[in-house]
Amino acid sequence: MNVQADAAIETPSGKGSGDENFPVGSWLIPKPLRPHVATYYAFARAIDDIADNPRLSPEDKTQRLIGFASALTGGNPDPAYAKAHALRATFKATGISPIHGLDLISAFKQDAVKPRYESWDELIDYCLRSAAPVGRFLCDLHGEDKALYPLSDALCNALQVINHLQDCGDDYAVMDRVYLPLEWMQTEDASVMDLKNASSSPALRRVLDRCIAGAEALLVEARKLPKAMKHKSLAAETAVIVGVADALTRRLAKQDPLAKRVALGPFGFCGAAGRGLMRLWFA
Repeated sequence: MNVQADAAIETPSGKGSGDENFPVGSWLIPKPLRPHVATYYAFARAIDDIADNPRLSPEDKTQRLIGFASALTGGNPDPAYAKAHALRATFKATGISPIHGLDLISAFKQDAVKPRYESWDELIDYCLRSAAPVGRFLCDLHGEDKALYPLSDALCNALQVINHLQDCGDDYAVMDRVYLPLEWMQTEDASVMDLKNASSSPALRRVLDRCIAGAEALLVEARKLPKAMKHKSLAAETAVIVGVADALTRRLAKQDPLAKRVALGPFGFCGAAGRGLMRLWFA
């Protein structure tokens, strides 16, 4: 591996699995599958960091991501794209389609050039490429029925919306990105400039609440997923994630993400995980 070449392409943010809202490759995942999960996450982290790097131009980001796509499909042997080569090996070993990596690249290429979303439908289209591929990859890795994709998509899309709400102030301040639907902003008389404030205006709060309602609607479908899975450990992992998503959504409904990042903390996470597992095992 050419470390210097890697560094020239990748722009690590320092974020890791501990910064995510959901467990990555936890002990609930069968040990033989964890390396594949780690490989997928490392790839996703690398291309996300490129898309989120404020020092790179949109053109530079796009070209780097095109390089990752080419490496993932076998058209670019450059060792600078080592994480794409590793994921390509995972796809070959497991028989999983590379679309779950290519869709991520498509979404992050969009991030490089598209800072606003006009509607909820447009935002969900982005989530279907930036978040849903993760759930689909895990389903395929565990041999789950592809008929579960819609339920998995609902969970992953809800998690993405939750993350956008948590980071709405920073996304605007650092990247000039606004994932709140602009048509809702206009309807509620909110302004993008409201995201600069230390707390949410009443108008912006109404927009946030509409997004929270959208996430809650997705979670209604997502709660069906754990019981529908045949793989017990993946069902448990998914139940934990659903519990975390539920808890974060409730907190976002009560707290202001501009005033302080809305998060669970260790005790809140454990409580949410426990509630998710209780729903799976006893409901």
